[in-house]
Order: sequence, then C-alpha cells, then structure tokens
Amino acid sequence: TLGMIVMPCSVKTMSEIATGVSSNLLTRAADVVLKERRKLVLAVRESPLHAIHLRNMTRLAEMGAIIAPPMPGFYSRPETVADLVDHTVGRTLDLFDLEAGLVKRWREAESTAFAAVARANPRAQINTRDAGED
Repeated sequence: TLGMIVMPCSVKTMSEIATGVSSNLLTRAADVVLKERRKLVLAVRESPLHAIHLRNMTRLAEMGAIIAPPMPGFYSRPETVADLVDHTVGRTLDLFDLEAGLVKRWREAESTAFAAVARANPRAQINTRDAGED
C-alpha cells in the first residue's frame, strides 16, 4: 500500500493516532502506517484549534504524517460545491502522485484566465512571461 488518507479526520481521531491509542480499526491502521514508515495524510477538519491540538499535529508531523486540512483553493474559480470537494480530493491524491484529473493546474487555469481576458478585451496586451511568478 502507498499509505493512508484519513478524510475527514476528527480531532479525536488525530489525538488517538498522535498518542498511539488504537481504540478502533481506523486508528490501528494509521498506527501501522506510521510504524511501517508509509505516507499518512490526515485531513483534520475542525477549528478553531487550541494548543493541545497543535501539539498533537506537531507530534504527528515529527512522526512523518502529513497534516492537510481540507481548505478549498479559490484560485481555480470553483462554480459548485462539487468543484470545491474535487479540488480538495485532487490535492490530497497529489500527495501520493495519483492523478485523478480533479485539479486545474496553474498553467491550465492561467491559460483559461488569459483567454477570458482576451475575449473580453481583444486590444488588451497580456504579458504571459511574468504570470504566476511570486
């Protein structure tokens, strides 16, 4: 197996994994993934967080887990809730190098945006060379 994704991951589940408590199949499987040094991704869904939550996240990151809260990216200009979900799932699968075709890549989104500007204002000059450089 490549690893494991816990999505959504409650703070309770995260805390059990961080402390090695295996009270159910989910937390036991996550414990084994960490033990075998495989990729463990936790999409922790709750907020706000307090110091104990943050310490547990730090502890997990130090053990090799990836904390990937399900935060939507609006730069891809989602039109539906399904677009938001697809983006989050796609980004999570990216962590395993699995391409599901769910994420608009920067160059794709950039090309679409430039095409829209060009259609709206045919006389506009767009410098694509510097686009996307931060």
